[in-house]
Amino acid sequence: MIPRRKPSSRFLLLTLTILLLINLSAFVASTELDEDEEIDELLAIDEQEDEEGSADQHHHVEQQKEAEVLTKAQRIVLELNSDSSNRVISENDFVLVLGYAPWDTRSAEIMPQFAEAANKLKELGSPIVMAKLDAERYPKAASALQIRGFPTLLLFINGTSQAYTGGFTGALVVKNLLKSLIFTKKTGDPVIRVNSVAEAEKFLETYHIYVLGLFDKFEGSDYEGFVKAAISDNGIQFVEVGDHGVAKVLFPDIKLTSNFVGLVKSEAERFTTYEGVFEMDKILEFLAYNKFPLVTRLTELNSASVYSSPIKLQVMVFGRDNDFERLIEPLQQVARKLKSKIMFLYVDIEEENLAKPFLTLFGLEESDDTLVTAFDNKISTKFLLEAVPTSGNIEDFCLGLLHGSYPPYYKSQPVPDNKNATVQVVVGKTFDELVLSSPKKILLEQIFTPWCINCETTSKQVEKLAKHFKGSDSLVVARIDASANEHPKLQVADYPTLLLYPEDDKANPIKLSTKSSGKDLAATINKHLKSKVSKDEL
Repeated sequence: MIPRRKPSSRFLLLTLTILLLINLSAFVASTELDEDEEIDELLAIDEQEDEEGSADQHHHVEQQKEAEVLTKAQRIVLELNSDSSNRVISENDFVLVLGYAPWDTRSAEIMPQFAEAANKLKELGSPIVMAKLDAERYPKAASALQIRGFPTLLLFINGTSQAYTGGFTGALVVKNLLKSLIFTKKTGDPVIRVNSVAEAEKFLETYHIYVLGLFDKFEGSDYEGFVKAAISDNGIQFVEVGDHGVAKVLFPDIKLTSNFVGLVKSEAERFTTYEGVFEMDKILEFLAYNKFPLVTRLTELNSASVYSSPIKLQVMVFGRDNDFERLIEPLQQVARKLKSKIMFLYVDIEEENLAKPFLTLFGLEESDDTLVTAFDNKISTKFLLEAVPTSGNIEDFCLGLLHGSYPPYYKSQPVPDNKNATVQVVVGKTFDELVLSSPKKILLEQIFTPWCINCETTSKQVEKLAKHFKGSDSLVVARIDASANEHPKLQVADYPTLLLYPEDDKANPIKLSTKSSGKDLAATINKHLKSKVSKDEL
């Protein structure tokens, strides 16, 4: 999620105007507000508008400029919908999606920057597709893309979604997206031919990661497969030799064979021999599974390649460099045993742009401890090692992941004290007890997030409902912050959401309209309460 910026005065003015309209509508629709308080609120807004009014002329020119940028962006930025989102993402290697809501001021602030980046990338001839999705209008598409807040930027690489962690000004978006296209810069010819020991030694001065091909003749199907792989791979330099002695300089562990392909890396596991058939797809697959070190340090430069790796089960260690130095050897030992099954990554916890988005998913963004986590990107599930990160515990953790026996992690706020609370606060750890296993006949739950503007109105409605039904033996009124708490049976498609859980069918809650008045909501709840009573009496 993009960090919150200080709203500009023009957006403050817009927000105040909306609040004025909301208050006027509430005055007409309800008699519950105190008349004197309402007049005071409206007068306060009027005073604020007078203060802002003197700046209107100054902002007019600036707004015109932004409107021009947005108009231009509409021709460049794709507008996704329920039908097109999957198609656009699957048909393009790189897609940056902006999930937004029309009413969200932060979305409005980012939109011109997003447009600026789209215009610049088009001028540069970049293959990155820029797209946006109105998450309020298309909630199912937003839920499928896991857009849960506004605004959200997601970078899709070969169809795999990753949280975008770069800056969100136009220039930073362009800079970070162009970085995402690069792993290890390959220059010159796809294949460099080396004919002597001297040339081989000179080659080693420049290249530390490369693919070696040894061939009796630079022709035939094996050689053609090697060259095709070299042309297709834009990350690693390929080198070819025809002499076994020259090849041994570049790959000391080379086998005595006529045709040979091997990968050389500058790390603990330096030499890896390819043992498959000499076909382009097979060679590229071999490189995809073996080109990373046993433990890879995640950086902005290699993040795109890491996320698009075919190894979808990834163990990520978060910590500081001095702590990681003590863990690197035991991690490498485990990584050797589980090579090609699990990718091992290290993330410097002080690199906030890289570490914080992941730690936020666990609710541990403020942690200073060394943490071992895992993500199974095939099923979008996360895991946390809650034991001390020793070599044995890390290995047990990884084996549990592979065998499917380690439980997924669901973040939760601390368990609150609900004593005497009119509205019960539910967290991830108490969802089973207070919702799914509640002895009450009906439980009303409000799902909300603190940053959702519409949620505030619904929250007030829920508090009124809680007072109205206070003392009921059949109803508990509760709420959960869905941005900070998770549960496998808590599925949220949009915000806010009101769910009515019947006592005898907690698996199928009834969704209530958040646009209904408090009176209508109370009537709907009463209807369900009376319906249950009638059934019990029968």
